[in-house]
Amino acid sequence: MERLWMVRAGERGYLADAFKERQCVAIGFRESGDFTPIQSLAEMRQRIWDTGQDRKPGALGNAASMAWRFRGEMKPGDRVITYDPATRQYLIGEITGGYEYEPGRVPDYAHVRSVSWTSQVNRDDLSVESRNVLGSTLTLFQPGPDVAQELEALAVRAEAGSVDEDPLPPRPSPEAFPQAEPETGPESETDWEVIRRDLVDRAHEFIKDRLLSLSPSDMEELTASVLRAMGYKARVTGKGPDRGRDVTASPDGLGFQSPRIVAEVKHRPRNPIGAPLIRSFLGGLRSGENGLYVSTGGFTQEAKYEAERASFPLTLVDLDDLASLVVEHYDRFDAQGRVLLPLTRIYWPVA
Repeated sequence: MERLWMVRAGERGYLADAFKERQCVAIGFRESGDFTPIQSLAEMRQRIWDTGQDRKPGALGNAASMAWRFRGEMKPGDRVITYDPATRQYLIGEITGGYEYEPGRVPDYAHVRSVSWTSQVNRDDLSVESRNVLGSTLTLFQPGPDVAQELEALAVRAEAGSVDEDPLPPRPSPEAFPQAEPETGPESETDWEVIRRDLVDRAHEFIKDRLLSLSPSDMEELTASVLRAMGYKARVTGKGPDRGRDVTASPDGLGFQSPRIVAEVKHRPRNPIGAPLIRSFLGGLRSGENGLYVSTGGFTQEAKYEAERASFPLTLVDLDDLASLVVEHYDRFDAQGRVLLPLTRIYWPVA
């Protein structure tokens, strides 16, 4: 595999669809204007400073280094990946063009490189070491040759339909991948806020990994624990035909007080829920009930449209949303929820 770059598709990957549809990767700095005339890292640092972005010393160094690498170091023919947390897929492609300043091509991001996307790899198929490296939330970095080789091997096996039949052997420890860590030194000073945000987002991805390891019945119990932590009295309906009522919840636990919540829980990683299942679920709701649909495989765009125009209140919760709800309400989790998903608090110095 050629030199590999990781380019984040915005916070929590919100631009992943835009990257894929418009065949490119991009970074922000819209206010900084066209980087084409810039010929050195020092000039890049001055440009970012002059336009009022990231003026704190650590942030300025990291921002200038990232922008310069995107402008001056990435080359046509290099390999590039980005991550879509909604599908847990790493898109793999090849850079096909030089640096371009195109403010209208990707929302919010003005600096672009064209890409031909060729394959994709599911995060769940990667080794723990590679997940850790690729979990870095730096906007732009090089994961290193070992991660590149693993991604290439998985992409080939996915095309052959044999990823699960031939698992990869254990790999070295994360210390083998220093390039994934924040850059330090005279050109880029450590920014504690960048590190804190990086740790938080890495933890978020690892919580999602743990959620996926639960059984379908455990996922129903966890959903009930989340609702109880939010102040409701919730129960799992149990085995048998539930007509889309895996979990029910209300303030009194009996359904006499509003809001009355009916939850369907589908634990099918890699299998997004489509519009027909959403319509079926809505058809089973009664007057005064609020629908909650939890899908660890996410939802198709058609399913989201169906939910938006539903006559009943309906909230869709994908894996990313579920992890956020767990973190937000974990302090009030009951014993059952803590057993299903044991987490520990990490303290961070106040600035």
